[in-house]
Amino acid sequence: MTAYLVIGVVGVLVLLLSLVLGDVLDGALDALAGDAFSTAVVGAFVAATGFGGAAAQALGAPGALSLPVGLAAGALFAWLAASLTRLVRGGGTDATPNADDALGRDGRVVTGIPDEGFGVVDILVGGHVLRFNARADRPIDQGAQVHVTSVLSPTAVTVAPVWDELA
Repeated sequence: MTAYLVIGVVGVLVLLLSLVLGDVLDGALDALAGDAFSTAVVGAFVAATGFGGAAAQALGAPGALSLPVGLAAGALFAWLAASLTRLVRGGGTDATPNADDALGRDGRVVTGIPDEGFGVVDILVGGHVLRFNARADRPIDQGAQVHVTSVLSPTAVTVAPVWDELA
């Protein structure tokens, strides 16, 4: 059981190294696709293999069974680490939000929208408040909630009041 515990501790140290220094295996295994061999995945596999094998042995499993149990636990945790890594890397973007991103979103009127002219609305897009000139089919008062129905230009949109504002 001591060997499994040492393997588990080495895996935890690799995970800590990954947390502090980032992906130290980055570039070393470029021939292998995706995040399958990132430092976090390797650390999770080694740690779970060690601790899974130690747990199996502690429950009375013979060595011939504790190794496959440890490897299965390692594969499961490596898959989870790869999935989480993919989720984190693909989660955000640095792209600047624009008028097209405001289409279909709700916002609030900052300056009232007159019958035949433009007012101003604030729309929340990706955590950024975007301000647009806005036109509507009917006058809308300041503070009303609106929904962006179309994009007129990079700085102007067409809006409609939200349903609860129609009453």
